[in-house]
Parts: sequence; structure tokens; C-alpha cells
Amino acid sequence: MWDKKSRFTVLVEAFSPDLYRYAYWLAGDKHVAEDLVQETFTRAWRSLDGLRDERSAKAWLITTLRRENARRFARKSLQRVELDVDTLETTDVNEHGPETRALRRALHDLSRDYRDPLLLQVLGGFSVEEIATEMDLTPGA
Repeated sequence: MWDKKSRFTVLVEAFSPDLYRYAYWLAGDKHVAEDLVQETFTRAWRSLDGLRDERSAKAWLITTLRRENARRFARKSLQRVELDVDTLETTDVNEHGPETRALRRALHDLSRDYRDPLLLQVLGGFSVEEIATEMDLTPGA
């Protein structure tokens, strides 16, 4: 049986890249994504004893990250501003290509009902069944 620190280290090493990619797509900012991942692992550390099935660790961490992202908006009142996606500047060199901008625009235009499962599958590597469980849907939905 592994101690808590060893179990946690395995989780961090195994899932940090997936969590960061998902957080980045949710937040659109690398610094916010890093903060979301850090807070997700902080919460995971506190609740690690509650994780009974190691096979569900990824889904558990993704759920924690999604909730942490929602908390971000619950903590403060944001002013809404209409922005033209084509005029937004990004700081990541890989994001300046036309394909990346087109993909971001297409994802942005999707409703959350379609965008979230797609991101969970493409960025998180979840199966259809795992996404259905995560989002409380049937696999066919």
C-alpha cells in the first residue's frame, strides 16, 4: 500500500499535462490555467483519502478542475464586454496561426453542451462513457 505522498506524486505526474490542457481551453490564459491546475491538486491533496478507485482519478481531477473554474466566476462579479475574436491578441507563439484562430473561434461558437464533451474527449482523452458519466448524460447523447 502506498503512502499519501506517493499516491499524490503519481497523480501529479500522470495527469498534470491533461489538466493543464483542459484548464487552458477553459480559461484561455496560461497563468489562469496554471492556477487552476495548482488549486485542483491542492484540493486533491486534501481529499486524496476519499479516492477509493485509482481508475477514476482522472475523472475526479477533471471534475475538481471544472468546479474550481466555476468558483473563479462565483468569487467575483465580472463585467461583460463584447469582443471580436479576430482582434484578440494572444501571447503564446503557437496561437498565432490561422488554423488555431479558426479552431478557437469554432469552439467558442459551440454551445457548452457540445463544447465541454468535445474538450473532454480531445484534450482530456476521456472515452464516450467517461464523458457521459462526468456530465450526467447517456453515452448516446
